[in-house]
Amino acid sequence: MTILYWILTVIVCSAATAFISAFWTSAKLRRKVTYMLDAIEDKELNFRFDEKKLSSRKFNITLNRLRNIFYKERDEIIRQEKYYGLMLEHVQTGIVIIDSSGAVSYCNQRSLNLLGISTLSHIRQLRAISDSLYDAFLTVTDTMEKRGGYYSEKGKITLSITAAKATIHGTEVKIVAFNDISSELADTEQDSWTKLIRVLTHEIMNTVTPISSLSDTLLKFDNVSNEVRNGLSAISQSSKGLIKFVETYRDLTKVAPPVKKAFFFKDMVMRVIELTHEEVFSRGTTCRYIEKSEDILLYADQNQIVQILINLIKNGIQADAKKIEIQGEINLAEQVIISVTNDGTPISKESQNQIFVPFFTTKEDGTGIGLSLSRQIMRMHNGSLTLTKSDAEGTTFTLTFQ
Repeated sequence: MTILYWILTVIVCSAATAFISAFWTSAKLRRKVTYMLDAIEDKELNFRFDEKKLSSRKFNITLNRLRNIFYKERDEIIRQEKYYGLMLEHVQTGIVIIDSSGAVSYCNQRSLNLLGISTLSHIRQLRAISDSLYDAFLTVTDTMEKRGGYYSEKGKITLSITAAKATIHGTEVKIVAFNDISSELADTEQDSWTKLIRVLTHEIMNTVTPISSLSDTLLKFDNVSNEVRNGLSAISQSSKGLIKFVETYRDLTKVAPPVKKAFFFKDMVMRVIELTHEEVFSRGTTCRYIEKSEDILLYADQNQIVQILINLIKNGIQADAKKIEIQGEINLAEQVIISVTNDGTPISKESQNQIFVPFFTTKEDGTGIGLSLSRQIMRMHNGSLTLTKSDAEGTTFTLTFQ
């Protein structure tokens, strides 16, 4: 009986020991798995289990393999995020990611450049730039394009704005993309005016030229009464005046392609100042040139650029300016920037949007083609002419050469 008792005792103890050992081992393994899952959830993968202990070697090897898989996947995700981030930073489209409250979680450098600001954390900041811009960002959807604009030192900027919905890390966001379409709109407007002028001048010339010719022929007859002769003479003079008027506006549709050559801008400006000296001096006005960058070299049609500068100087004189200043510099983008500033009577806000429209003028004897023709010349040079500002401090026009 005693022997049997001890045998049973040994068996029970052995079973208990095995059970406790298995339970302890299982608990230990569970702790390892829990530790690994917690570390992965916290994105901490700098752990490694000991593979030298025989008791848990195979299990630890398996856990380490899983850890290596997660580690490689994390590195691949990080690499892709950096790659896409670099792509977004170098595209010519502004990208802004906005949540439902209007907070900005991401914006690329191009977006900041287009908006003319250094940082953007919430779209309410856009109110300080333009209400129309803020409204466009707020209401744009994936089914409708919006347009918003504002005025900067470069003139009026118009942005085309589109959007798409997405879910990032469980949060619904709106991805807003926008581009500057100011030059495209200006080109389209100029082309439309050019086509209209071409049609109108053609129709007027076809109608008026025969009338002028016929009236001149009838005036040659001797048996024409004085009353009829006076009428024919009036018709002839009016016809010739209208023909001369139309031929003037034909200039807008017949701008010669620029003959480009390299030259130093300073030499050309001094020539312009000399050409306009008499008119400038007679009105008690001064005109000077300030070179902010040395040895500015232009590749353009010198005669056409001279024509633009003379027109801008004359505009300043007619605005009763006492001081006209021409500045030249090369900016960080390697663009040549020429500004012409006068301290004359500012252009009214109502007129600022129309001064480049053909035929628009605020002068009694103006033709309304000077600025329109100048802008067309700059377009043919792949550049731009803009009204930068016009207020009590002065009026500035800016020529930008790419």
